[in-house]
Amino acid sequence: MTQGRAWQRMLSGRRLDLLDPSPLDIEIEDIAHGLSRQARWNGQTTGEWAFTVAQHCVLVEQLVVHLRPRVSTTWRLGALLHDAPEYVIGDLISPFKNAIGLDYRAFENRLAAAINTRFGLPAELPIRAKSLIKKADHAAAYLEATQLAGFSAEEARRFFGSFRGTDRMTISPQPPGEAQASFLDRFRALSASV
Repeated sequence: MTQGRAWQRMLSGRRLDLLDPSPLDIEIEDIAHGLSRQARWNGQTTGEWAFTVAQHCVLVEQLVVHLRPRVSTTWRLGALLHDAPEYVIGDLISPFKNAIGLDYRAFENRLAAAINTRFGLPAELPIRAKSLIKKADHAAAYLEATQLAGFSAEEARRFFGSFRGTDRMTISPQPPGEAQASFLDRFRALSASV
């Protein structure tokens, strides 16, 4: 019996082995393209366009700076790329990831390690950087939940926490091409300084 295909061809022409991803087969344009077409919240947001993972990643990078203004460019790049594996595996909501279990997380972590290595970051980010990015990720989820996904402020605080100084930030969905361009612009600016 033959095993099914376990690789994906990207628009760049790269062939990414999903079981053993190589940093050499990862291109930022493929990541930006894929993330700009992945809807956050399973698409259950208001607006003409879905709020995409690409937009979320840009927002998280902005929030990392908001939370720690003098954070290094390296960890800002880590924040921008924190959900990069979703260009291949999609944006599964956290409750579904929890239901699937550790095998999914291990798969996601292998892909994240290859992406980080490809762009000059440690395969696994240090605990302090991961904690900061997770805090910014929760702040982004709070903003998305209350502004786009129909959560009350009280409900969102219960799930994601509350964050000083973010209440004046507003977000809105962009067309995929704009989200892709914004993501690539941030990547180029940050990677030039890493």
